[in-house]
Amino acid sequence: MGGKKKPHTAPAAPADAMAGASAAAVPPACGVQSHLTSSDYYFNSYAHFGIHEEMLKDEVRTRAYERAILDNAHLFRGKVVLDVGCGTAILSMFAAKAGARRVIGVECSEIIEQAAAIVEANGFSDVITLVRGKVEEVSLPPGIDGVDIIISEWMGYFLLYEGMLDTVIAARDKWLKPGGLILPDRASLHLVAIEDAEYRREKLDFWDSVYGFDMSAIKRMALFEPLVDIVDPHQVCTGACTVLEVDIMTATVADLAFSARFALPLLRADFVHALVAYFDVTFSCCHKPVVMQTAPHCKPTHWKQTVFYLTQPLVASLGDAITGEIAARPNAANRRDLEIVISVDFESEKQEPVHLRSEYRLR
Repeated sequence: MGGKKKPHTAPAAPADAMAGASAAAVPPACGVQSHLTSSDYYFNSYAHFGIHEEMLKDEVRTRAYERAILDNAHLFRGKVVLDVGCGTAILSMFAAKAGARRVIGVECSEIIEQAAAIVEANGFSDVITLVRGKVEEVSLPPGIDGVDIIISEWMGYFLLYEGMLDTVIAARDKWLKPGGLILPDRASLHLVAIEDAEYRREKLDFWDSVYGFDMSAIKRMALFEPLVDIVDPHQVCTGACTVLEVDIMTATVADLAFSARFALPLLRADFVHALVAYFDVTFSCCHKPVVMQTAPHCKPTHWKQTVFYLTQPLVASLGDAITGEIAARPNAANRRDLEIVISVDFESEKQEPVHLRSEYRLR
């Protein structure tokens, strides 16, 4: 596995709607530069085109939404669609192309100004309305009292990082009509374990002796910051365990703070250095359900996988199982960050019983 540091990139940010059928964006800024909150920094991070270029070039991501929408035009024809966190308006344009009567794209970052130009350049100004603001704070355009479909690319690292699903839930409760649809409508989070001695030696154990000095205080910091990177599927040495399933049609924000037991059966004799989390989302309302996967054995996405290094390696044999519990919740000071606690219990003939408890912060 590569040793890249987690970049501060992620899926699209929340936003909101504007009156009228024009694609022009509402001008007010989300925060005064000298008094920025953590939310302001979050939204501002999506103002740069580079993040959107990375997401658009992620064909696993973008093609999944394209298939879910364009191959199911019968769901969109004549409907009112809300795109939560519309970014460059790519999903809004898919919906318009599929025959939606009206599409409302909500976005809080300055990229909405470019989105308005993109919508106009592609001839969708009579269908797509862009609104700058936060879903929780805006209203639908005059004459629209609800929406038939919500589309959103809300997923973050570890599925829940950045807390954008909170905003999709808020939009659902505020505007989705009875019998309405959400795309995607299901999500699941999974764990596996990996061997990764090379990274641990080069990036973690390095701090034990730096030019003869003990810098292990930084090693402790590095251990508890999850790494977001592409995992080589050959490093995976256990079966997978699902630790969270979310039905986005019914989930509440409280459901997103979770804890779950896990059991990871060894597929071979190996050393275990880390646990790895990845997610799937499903568009189950489609005629033929579309599933987007981010597992190590699948084509890489910009979400990669989230790696949690253990404080000590496990010496595991075929037939052993790594058991434990994982708990995750939003940080109290900044709900877009995640606090994750992993407890591991492991017994093997090759090692004394191991009981670990590690606290991680994804930020």
